[in-house]
Amino acid sequence: MIRSLFIAATGMEAQTMNIDVIANNLANANTAGFKRSRADFEEIMYQDIITPGATSAEGTTMPSGLQVGLGVKPVSVHKVFEEGELVNTGNPLDLAIEGDGFFQITRPNGEIAYTRDGTFKLDSEGRIVNSEGYALEPEITIPSDATQITVSADGKVTVLQAGSTEPVEVGQIEIVKFPNPGGLKAIGKNLFLETPSSGAPITGNPGQDGLGSIQQGFLELSNVNIVEEMVQMIISQRAYEMNSKAIQASDEMLQTANNLRR
Repeated sequence: MIRSLFIAATGMEAQTMNIDVIANNLANANTAGFKRSRADFEEIMYQDIITPGATSAEGTTMPSGLQVGLGVKPVSVHKVFEEGELVNTGNPLDLAIEGDGFFQITRPNGEIAYTRDGTFKLDSEGRIVNSEGYALEPEITIPSDATQITVSADGKVTVLQAGSTEPVEVGQIEIVKFPNPGGLKAIGKNLFLETPSSGAPITGNPGQDGLGSIQQGFLELSNVNIVEEMVQMIISQRAYEMNSKAIQASDEMLQTANNLRR
């Protein structure tokens, strides 16, 4: 009975983390380019009272043994990189990747980060930057007299300048993909960093070598399914409740044992 108290406690702790993950998903339901997370769990070690296949006192082989599990523990919080819905905004600096890939962003310390959030803007120098002011990599500068900005599906950026009828190419957007995007490290601000688990980034032009294409004037919405998250929240809440009931039942059994009289 004492063992059951600790087993049920691990279940309550696991469901608490699961609710934390679900809450973060729901909080970012309207965050452009956000990828939902999923908490994964695994069993804690088993206590072998009788090992399966052990020999009994009569010399027979035990067919199943006697093992008692000691609970559950969270093992990972996995990012699900399925593509979110694309919405038409009409803003020429709103870009979405249709298919596989990430935009490259240069952080203030010079480190390259990666994102699916294509809400780009221009800074005071005409550079294309994200909402934090971090420059797109490779850096692209739009002339101050540009009257029209066009981004093709393969990432070519051209502008039409005042007094000219011929578009001028000012840059090429490159995107990257990873062997295991689930291994990327989320650092907030819709950014990810490369890790040994993600593998090295594979860089290329949009639409080539399995990379997605650029859709100008569109944004990728969060891939959070609110109904699914609400269902998972209910399941997690009920699991938490059942584990608390197991603790309560164990406590009542201990109370009964304590009240025994000779």
